Amino acid sequence: MTATRLRRALIAVAALALLLALWPNAGSLYDLTGEEAWRGQAAGVVHWLNTAIRPQPRLDPAAVAASPLTYPAVSPFGVNTFLEQEAEPAKRAQILDMVQAAGFRSIRQEFPWEDIEIHRRGDFTDRRNDPAGVDAWAKYDQIVELAEARDIALIARLSNPPAWSRAAGDALGTNAPPDDFNDFGNFAAAVAGRYRGRIHYYQVWNEPNGNEEWGLQDVDPEAFTRLLCLAYDRIKAADPDAVVLAGALTPTVANDGRNMNDLLFLERMYAAGAGDCFDVLSAQGYGLWSGPTDQRLRPTVINYAHNLFLRDVMVRHGDAAKPIWISEMGWNVAPEGIAPAFGRVTEEQQARYAVGAYDRARAEWPWLGVNAYWFFKRPADWERDQAWYYFRMVEPDFTPLPVYHAVAGYATAGPSPAPMPGWQFTWQSARPALFLFGATVLFFALVRALAPREEE
Repeated sequence: MTATRLRRALIAVAALALLLALWPNAGSLYDLTGEEAWRGQAAGVVHWLNTAIRPQPRLDPAAVAASPLTYPAVSPFGVNTFLEQEAEPAKRAQILDMVQAAGFRSIRQEFPWEDIEIHRRGDFTDRRNDPAGVDAWAKYDQIVELAEARDIALIARLSNPPAWSRAAGDALGTNAPPDDFNDFGNFAAAVAGRYRGRIHYYQVWNEPNGNEEWGLQDVDPEAFTRLLCLAYDRIKAADPDAVVLAGALTPTVANDGRNMNDLLFLERMYAAGAGDCFDVLSAQGYGLWSGPTDQRLRPTVINYAHNLFLRDVMVRHGDAAKPIWISEMGWNVAPEGIAPAFGRVTEEQQARYAVGAYDRARAEWPWLGVNAYWFFKRPADWERDQAWYYFRMVEPDFTPLPVYHAVAGYATAGPSPAPMPGWQFTWQSARPALFLFGATVLFFALVRALAPREEE
């Protein structure tokens, strides 16, 4: 073969590599960008091209295929509830009846420390409204019984320290950690011991990297890791079969002291030894300003697929066998007049996006287990002036919204979607190398073609 033919063959291979690098793995612009308006789609294509040729997250789906996840979920369908805030036991039962009817197999339910060990260390009597006191466990005992009767798994979120656990009281905020982490460990052990064999999943804290959930002070990944490890040991001692979830990290690009980028926070957790202190990593799955199909991936952009970067951190630290469970997933229907702090969609979009989120996770992310919708309902409508209220599935009077009907129809429909073939993961991770090879060869071919030739 002559040198000319070799050059042409190399150029043809380079052009093919460039095409493979930039060919979208999508059937429509919406599938690619998660945007429905044409302006958003046009901008989204540019964003996607920019992100597709960057280094991609290391996902290692082969690790899941070769060996099952250490703690697989019974079902991907979960939902967040606030049963402890319902004054009437009958309403708690009604909520769980609707949860069960919709096909949800698990609920993420708060067990607030401040509502159980209320007045002082070791005191589980509630005297806030009755000087004689009532059993602070009674309400939570009923919640556990109601869930058991419906075969609904509980993910108990342990957080919200009581004021007595801090010398400064609530001066640093009601979510600030206790002065002595052993107090939290004692509480976690008390919950796990009381409900041994009945509650199997415990989430330690929530969003310790921001949103003032570490109090009105700078966040501290090393301190949170100490608290997580202590709680892990105490829960496992009380119930060796319990599964411990690390507190869900809030997806943020901020690094301003009171907030820390979730990827940096997780890296520092691993450096502090957190890898030995959780069975499942929690993440948040908010779509914000784009739909669930959005394939754009940049660490500084928050979208539904942001959890892939958390997966990358886990894989790089040898935790590919551990699953991620999404603690909160949803889209916000903030009405006009309320600042869209979490994006803004219509009720029809909210319903369609929630179904799409479950469908994408089940098809594309084999390392992801429970995907808990945020949230089922509030006990009353006193938060209608706040954007976060409009994530709800059901109105306080139990009127179901379109998102409830859509998810219920999907969750009870039957078979799972076909999983994404392994070669597609390989192709996506190879995009940057294919682009670099193709662009480099074609660039030098162009330079050679444009260079002046010597006259014979």
